[in-house]
Amino acid sequence: MKIGLFEDGGVRRLGLVDAEAGTARLDTGGAADVRLLMAARDPMSVLKLGPPRALAELTFLPPVTPARNIFCVGKNYAEHAKEFNQSGFDATSKGRDANIDEFAAIFTKPPSSMIPHGAAIASHPNVTRQLDYEAELAVVIGKEGRASGRADAYAMVWGYTIVNDVTARDLQQAHRQWFMGKSLDTFCPIGPWITTADEIDAEKLDLECRVNGELRQKARTSDLIFDIPALIRTISAGIRLQPGDVIATGTPSGVGIGFDPPRFLKPGDVVEISISGIGTLRNTVA
Repeated sequence: MKIGLFEDGGVRRLGLVDAEAGTARLDTGGAADVRLLMAARDPMSVLKLGPPRALAELTFLPPVTPARNIFCVGKNYAEHAKEFNQSGFDATSKGRDANIDEFAAIFTKPPSSMIPHGAAIASHPNVTRQLDYEAELAVVIGKEGRASGRADAYAMVWGYTIVNDVTARDLQQAHRQWFMGKSLDTFCPIGPWITTADEIDAEKLDLECRVNGELRQKARTSDLIFDIPALIRTISAGIRLQPGDVIATGTPSGVGIGFDPPRFLKPGDVVEISISGIGTLRNTVA
């Protein structure tokens, strides 16, 4: 199933999405946090669904807001690791030929950076001139704990969504650690909804990113250097994962800094990220 969060007349409501029909049936009983579904033996028993509503008439909200920072992974597709390393923007680079790291590069973005499908990405012209996009599959954790193996790791996953890891490349380079360049307000578009883990094979998803209709990024999740179980095991080994945690798994090649000259986002640009089995996350640069 696909679960979204919407604002309806000033009230937050979960909704069961029918992506093909372009509709959602909103909860009428007050359910407004996807963690309620994660905790239920029968998630559908939590929802009291109203009639179908057109998605075009609804206001989207981030489908989940974690209680702590979003876990993010850098340089997790080989071609992107190469383009980033050779772009001159990677202040942590160990040399132009050292493209693949021995360990996953894990950083965070604050929940305050989250915006939903359809919301505007702020261009922040007072602090950056190098605004970039990064299309990513995001894992939504539904079970508290730690994982020691692949089965344990996948058992902790409740579903999947899409993240645009928006980045100010000049800040990322200047501050060396990535938090500043990744964490400005509106720098984490997420959604449009969560697709539950039982509906898709996360290792065989197609990912595409378009800017103003032009295809910029195209990959399959099978190309991940550190796959989903590896990331969950690595993080949970020392940080007990909690329901609602989000792990953005990394972006493929084709980001703005990968072009010569770089092709940064500008006001009015529309970024659309599509992942098979999930949907399309669309945001415009303000």
